[in-house]
Amino acid sequence: MRGDRDVLVEQRLRELGGRLRGPARLKTDLLTEARHALLDAVEAYREGGLPPTEAERRAVAEFGTVAELAPGYQAELAAGALRRLAVRALALAMVLLAGGDLTWRGSSWSAGPLPPTGYRLLHASLNGIWSLVALLAVAGLLVGVLAARRGSPGLSGPGRAVGHGLTAGLAGGALAGATLFGWSVSLWDEALGWPPMIIGAVLIGAAWFGLARAARCWLRAARLTSR
Repeated sequence: MRGDRDVLVEQRLRELGGRLRGPARLKTDLLTEARHALLDAVEAYREGGLPPTEAERRAVAEFGTVAELAPGYQAELAAGALRRLAVRALALAMVLLAGGDLTWRGSSWSAGPLPPTGYRLLHASLNGIWSLVALLAVAGLLVGVLAARRGSPGLSGPGRAVGHGLTAGLAGGALAGATLFGWSVSLWDEALGWPPMIIGAVLIGAAWFGLARAARCWLRAARLTSR
């Protein structure tokens, strides 16, 4: 097996990329920056008189091993994953807080008898859950801004705590929302034929698909930063 000093630029970048998990675009940008830095170092060594292959080997050895490089890159990817999750969660929370009830207003059953007490409690709890999600999303964005101002764009301890809290809040909101929707359908047969309910369910389902992917990306990225 060749020693680490014999590794060339593209091989080192492939090795590094294979160790990283996070938002695809950010990961590509980070690896592109690393490639540019390595190629600049290679060019400098070549101008100093080294042969092309030896210049690559020297630049890669000076750049660092994957074990040395991966933690810093992974922390930045985790921070980026948290920002993406926070933005999507905040957008969904604001929409649901502002217009969640619009899906059933004006329906044939809205003027009828009040639903069971448990249903009303669950409905009221959703506003609390989404308010908490919105606050945690804002906190996640603020943590990122403060870290960037300190010159440390990687994931911090508070950022990790906020991210896990946000993920838990989203899971609770998804469970409560699905339960409320199913309960509504069981209480009112007309619910599945009410256009706002159908449109709202489709749009929110699509939003949840994107949120689930963002949450999965965040959890995978954050897990690697704790190793």
